Amino acid sequence: MGKKLLRLAGRVLALVLAALLLAALVMFVVPLTEGADKTPVPGSADWMAALPDDTPLSALVLPGTHDSATQYVQLAFFSKCQALSIGEQLDAGFRYLDIRLGDAADDGPPLLMHGFTKCKVSVFGSALTLDDVLADCCGFLAKHPTETVLFVVKHEHGEKPDAAMAGALENAAAMRPESWLVTDSMPTLGEARGKLVLLRRWEGGDGLPFLWEDQRGAADVSQNAAVTDEGAYRLWVQDRFEYGADDKWAAFTAGLNAPREDGDVLLSFLSTKGTGTYGHPYRFAKRLNAQLTELDSAALRGWIAVDFGTPKLAEHIYGANFR
Repeated sequence: MGKKLLRLAGRVLALVLAALLLAALVMFVVPLTEGADKTPVPGSADWMAALPDDTPLSALVLPGTHDSATQYVQLAFFSKCQALSIGEQLDAGFRYLDIRLGDAADDGPPLLMHGFTKCKVSVFGSALTLDDVLADCCGFLAKHPTETVLFVVKHEHGEKPDAAMAGALENAAAMRPESWLVTDSMPTLGEARGKLVLLRRWEGGDGLPFLWEDQRGAADVSQNAAVTDEGAYRLWVQDRFEYGADDKWAAFTAGLNAPREDGDVLLSFLSTKGTGTYGHPYRFAKRLNAQLTELDSAALRGWIAVDFGTPKLAEHIYGANFR
């Protein structure tokens, strides 16, 4: 009887170890294989140079990235949304950054987060901070003064009030005033060249208000863009992140055609995690990005945020400005 129990216990232990090994493989190894084509597109770092100074940013078709800082992130199978670093994204032509911040453990700079998972500087590196990201952005703009970067900030995780995060951004802007455009009205490209334009996803504080409720999914999958009146402009946002690939594509294309007036901002996310509690962004991005590349760029409008962005995809989006 004792030997049978030992054999059973050994088998149970082996199954547990196998399950842990499989989980580790899925969580940590598989995401390392899920990259993106980094082949550079000539001219992508300076594509805005050819556009007129008097063009409102709201009138541009801008490529952007969703959860921009997640090249290296905890629980990467569920949380990784990008294969390029912030600097690589800017060189590739992306001009909208989705910056999610969490409270620092001490008095240090805010951390980059995706939900409760921390973004990192490398696979085994330290936590990625706001200072790290700003160094990349300001370094890029110093080399490419014809460009601008929309720096869209959300307080993603932590117990501190939004006012504390707003204060951290205000301090960062005060340290590099030449690198920031902090305004409460939609600027022109000429006003924004060489600068980070601050857009905030919380009530009150400096920067352009950029607020919308989490859209998740919807029983009626024809739902797409929701409208928020920000005072200086109306914001149309399609951010259905709990749709399957087919419904997401339908919402994305319908959102592109949402009726707008001059001065309105249209923001369309192509990113989704699917209908489950936890998803695998790469699985959906691979298919949806291919569909976007095949869509005539003349059909593209507004600001478009993608997962696993590539230089080729950025070029396809910003090319709509020259059609």
